[in-house]
Amino acid sequence: MGDSGQNLGLLSVWCGALTEFVASDSPDLSTRQLAIMLNVYLRPGPHTVRGLAETLNISKPAVSRALDALGTRGLARRQRDETDRRNVLVQRTEAGFACLNGFSEMVRESQRAELRLDG
Repeated sequence: MGDSGQNLGLLSVWCGALTEFVASDSPDLSTRQLAIMLNVYLRPGPHTVRGLAETLNISKPAVSRALDALGTRGLARRQRDETDRRNVLVQRTEAGFACLNGFSEMVRESQRAELRLDG
């Protein structure tokens, strides 16, 4: 199978984790919202709406809509940059950390299940 089999194994892990995530009490996040959260929580900041739009190659209004939804759920928040009022900073929250920590555990368990199937 080579790389193709390995890629399918990775997708199987992702599928298992997403299936568990959707079935859990975790917030139902769009792919865009999850990508924004992963960038904000896993990559060094500061994070701005403009920077996230550039990183994800989407418009600033699309980032703002996703942040509206994340903010409603308490998973991220926006704050005006005091040093440059034109910038809006995206900040992490405890609820966001908890959500991604739970998702991380789901990925880990899905990976374990995939290894058991291969082994």
